[in-house]
Amino acid sequence: MKSVLQNAGGLLLTMDLGKLAEDSKIGDSIAINGACLTIAELAGNLTTFQLSAETLTKSALGRLKPSSSVNVERAMKATDRFGGHFVQGHIDGTATIKAIKRTGQSVLRSSTATKDEFADMEFAASPELLSQMVVKGSVAVDGISLTIASRDERSFSVALIPETLKKTTLGTAKVGDVVNIETDIIVKTIKSQMESAFGGLPQEQPLTVERLRQLGF
Repeated sequence: MKSVLQNAGGLLLTMDLGKLAEDSKIGDSIAINGACLTIAELAGNLTTFQLSAETLTKSALGRLKPSSSVNVERAMKATDRFGGHFVQGHIDGTATIKAIKRTGQSVLRSSTATKDEFADMEFAASPELLSQMVVKGSVAVDGISLTIASRDERSFSVALIPETLKKTTLGTAKVGDVVNIETDIIVKTIKSQMESAFGGLPQEQPLTVERLRQLGF
C-alpha cells in the first residue's frame, strides 16, 4: 500500500499493482482483500481506488495503513476456466482472528527434506455471518476462498495449506487482526428463500438448524 487518504465521501487507496497494472485500465475491477474495487486513476503501476462509506462500513479496508500488505486479484474473464466457489467481491462483514495453531510437515523434495507449515485459524464472527455458513461449505476470508472446517455459535475455523500461507496475507496474520468476510452466495440464497417461504421469521427467531427441527424438518 502506497498511500491512504481520507476524502469527503470515504477513502482513496493508492498502491503499486506491479505486473497486474500492465494491461489494466481505468474502470477495471480489482479485488483488494476480497472487496471488489474500481480503478479510478492509473499512473504506471500506481493505481488509485475510491472507497465509499458503504465499503468502509462493511469491510476492514479503513484499517489499512501505507505499509499494509493486501491480497490482490483481478476479475475472472468470461473465457477463463472456472474452479472453486463463486466469490463476488461483495463483503458481508468482518471477523476477528481468535486463534492460530501452526503445525509443520516434513516433505522430501529432490532428496532434500524440508518442512512445510500448515495452520488452523479460528475467527470470531457475528451470529448473522455465522448463520450463512455451513461446515465443509465455502467462505472468502480477505478474498481467499477457503473451506469451513468447523463452526459454532460464536466462531468458525479453516485449515490453511502452505501455499495459501506463502501467497497471501494470512501467512503473517496475528491474533486480533480484523479480516473481510464474504459468505457463500448459494447458502445466502437458500437461507433467504426459506425465510420467505415461511412468511418471514421474526428478527429474534432467525432460521437455524434448531428452528428447522421445530418446523418439522
